[in-house]
Amino acid sequence: MKERQLLSLIETTVADNPEIYGSAVAFEPYAFSSDERLYAPYYYRKNGIIAFERLEVSYQHLPYLYWDWYQIPRELGELEWSEPYFDEGAGNILMSTCSVPFYKHGDGEKRLQGIVTADISLEALTEYISSVKILRTGYAALFSRNGMVLAHPLQEAIMNETFFSIAEERHDPSLRELGKKMVRGESGFVHYTSLVGINGWMYYTPIPSTGWSLAVVFPETELLENVRKMSMTMATMGGVGILLLILAVISIAKAIIKPLQRLTAATDEIATGNFDVALPMPQTNDEVSVLTHDFQVMEQSLKEYIKNLTETTAAKERIQSELKVATDIQASLLPRIFPPFPEHPEFEIYASMVPAKEVGGDFYDFFFIDENNLCFLIADVSDKGVPAALYMMVAKTLLKTEGQRLKEPAKILSSVNTILAADNESCMFTTVFCAILDITSGHVRFSNAGHNPPLIIDSRRARYLKPKPGLMLGAMDDTVFVTEHLQLEQEGILFLYTDGVTEAKNPSEELFGEQRLLTALQSAPDTNVTNMVHNIGLEVARHADGASQSDDITMLALKMSKKRPATMGKEKR
Repeated sequence: MKERQLLSLIETTVADNPEIYGSAVAFEPYAFSSDERLYAPYYYRKNGIIAFERLEVSYQHLPYLYWDWYQIPRELGELEWSEPYFDEGAGNILMSTCSVPFYKHGDGEKRLQGIVTADISLEALTEYISSVKILRTGYAALFSRNGMVLAHPLQEAIMNETFFSIAEERHDPSLRELGKKMVRGESGFVHYTSLVGINGWMYYTPIPSTGWSLAVVFPETELLENVRKMSMTMATMGGVGILLLILAVISIAKAIIKPLQRLTAATDEIATGNFDVALPMPQTNDEVSVLTHDFQVMEQSLKEYIKNLTETTAAKERIQSELKVATDIQASLLPRIFPPFPEHPEFEIYASMVPAKEVGGDFYDFFFIDENNLCFLIADVSDKGVPAALYMMVAKTLLKTEGQRLKEPAKILSSVNTILAADNESCMFTTVFCAILDITSGHVRFSNAGHNPPLIIDSRRARYLKPKPGLMLGAMDDTVFVTEHLQLEQEGILFLYTDGVTEAKNPSEELFGEQRLLTALQSAPDTNVTNMVHNIGLEVARHADGASQSDDITMLALKMSKKRPATMGKEKR
């Protein structure tokens, strides 16, 4: 832009946007003109008119190149809000500045040209926020990212107090914790005592664009005023209702006694086996008449019993059909296509799940969290049947979502545990073994939440891992989980399973046990993971010898293959 166009644009911007106090375009040295080292035109509001200054002249004591509103966005390369400051030499008011760097593109690269700013007057901001009315005496307040009071009905607190200085003055640790939550960008609704000592409730939430926090205070007495009125109204209505109820009970009791005596005489005859006795015809539409009618219906109901039994049988078959559909739906939630990642010959993976009932609580999953890291897990939900299946679907979804977001086993388990433990009135839980494999190196990071220890097979030798114990998910909030590490060599296999394998019983109530599982893996005919899982399933079935399956049987085997692309490491670098 030419200088005339630039000045016109800045002036028009300030004039057309009353919420902006001032705006500047500050150029890098010699970026605007080769004859001038610094150039920063600034238009701002002064006494009701749009005034003009040159910041390189106004800031002679400290060039604008060294001010936070210039340096921070220049280094970060993105929009940035400054902390509130007194603009001495230019605007000469308390303000906060929104700064955005702009660039010149050419020769395949971009070069910083300067910073565009928009200043917001804290006085105007305070006036705007103070205009918000909450009930009768409630108010809104604004705090900076460091807890400084920016806008508040108590004028002497603005730019003089922080949430933390107020907490120290009151010796109130809870207020200090509230300030920390605001600084961290959290939101919430808490009980709060205002700066002038009025008890109330505060809702606070962050302003993402600035990092500040907005708080709205509701006076407790005003907030609960309608509740008290409603309580008194309900109490009055309840008293009147009880009185009317007593009168109604007396009247109904008198109306019931006489027909009830006649009905008693008739039922005595029925008790002797005379089902042809005529029951008294109901004279009123009350409970006794309903009871009389029920006795009349009883005889007819006996005749319809066989018909209803047939219908019940059909309904049971329909339920069985629906449970079969539920079984198919649950099976569709688990990965069933093997090999699942044919484009990755670095590893082989196979898994299976056989529910004890129509639907089960065991599940497994595996998915890539990035180009080189595969997350795989196995879990066992407490209980069986439909409740366990519903809990399983929730847990599986959460584990996959948090796995793709957090990318660390211990963090994944901790986050999912926090979600499942909240409002867990059914007291259900799930054990989980979660691991992440780096397919380029064979390095495995894993964390255990109360699950059976897996086995590792290398050099034709099988052994149990000894992971650090961890509490199951959903049982208790704030549980700490630990990430451990192991190296899976070429041809090495990691075998995961649920307790349905080791606790399978034969007709003599003898468990399959961990030692049989270890022996079966040690003597496996080959190291193909598909055959391995099938062979273990056959061994468990052979041990059960026809005994009913008491628990879901789920297994997952992962093997590092010899087929590693030789160029993978170079491509990654």
